[in-house]
Amino acid sequence: MVMNMNFKKKIALALAVGVLTGSAAYASPAVAERESLNQVALLQSLAQGYFGGTVTVRDMRSLGDIGIGTFEGLNGEMIMLDGTVYQALGNGQVVVADDKVAVPYATVTHFDNDLSIALKDVKDKAAFEKILNAEVKKCGENSFYMIKLHTEFSSVLFRSEYGSQKPYPTLVEALKGKQTEFTAKNIKGTLVGLYCPNYMGGLNTPGWHFHFISDDRKQGGHILELSLKKGTVELDKTDKFTMILHNDPQFHKMNLAKDMSKDINSAEHDTQSAMKKKS
Repeated sequence: MVMNMNFKKKIALALAVGVLTGSAAYASPAVAERESLNQVALLQSLAQGYFGGTVTVRDMRSLGDIGIGTFEGLNGEMIMLDGTVYQALGNGQVVVADDKVAVPYATVTHFDNDLSIALKDVKDKAAFEKILNAEVKKCGENSFYMIKLHTEFSSVLFRSEYGSQKPYPTLVEALKGKQTEFTAKNIKGTLVGLYCPNYMGGLNTPGWHFHFISDDRKQGGHILELSLKKGTVELDKTDKFTMILHNDPQFHKMNLAKDMSKDINSAEHDTQSAMKKKS
């Protein structure tokens, strides 16, 4: 397939300066740098209700083989694993995402196992994050980390959401009305997670963000809680960052300096009932 040369030049420039504008064309795997975390738009733009996009699922597959995100209209949760982009729908079921679907927000990379941690008797998500944070502190808190954990989870609470229509609400308002939650017991699957350093507060959210997909590829979503008896988590430490911005007038009208930290924190951690209590 012939690649749009203007887009190719944009990618090469982006790898030098760290910013890329989205296009209908896609980045070939030969162009996308392996040791870079590639982020489409901002979590802050998603929080404000930008659920559209000019980057596609096909673009995402060329920029990495593992990652997390969402889809146009906030129609479910994205789990990219081993180069396949899965879409966890509002009913909790999982499909392989169509290449043509737009992506308003995602973060992906090419996974390399730089270090591993053996886990035992992890009682909840807070305990899991404590273990991860201890390793990150030793290895460098100002780097990025993508993680992968394949194991049998004693329990996992995960959510997804049904898509919204234009005019789009904010992220929290969409989740209040369309978030669905599921609990699975003794389920084998893979956790895909992202760590962003504290200085990323204006572009993403500092700390950890986890998604899940079952081995049979029938269940998945954004993790709200978990527990497990044993497993080995693999960490990919990354020291480069590339941002891909949408080539869309509506995106460029947004005030992306607006503080959305409370909404983002709620979207990351709260159940639907907790969101409604805060409103």
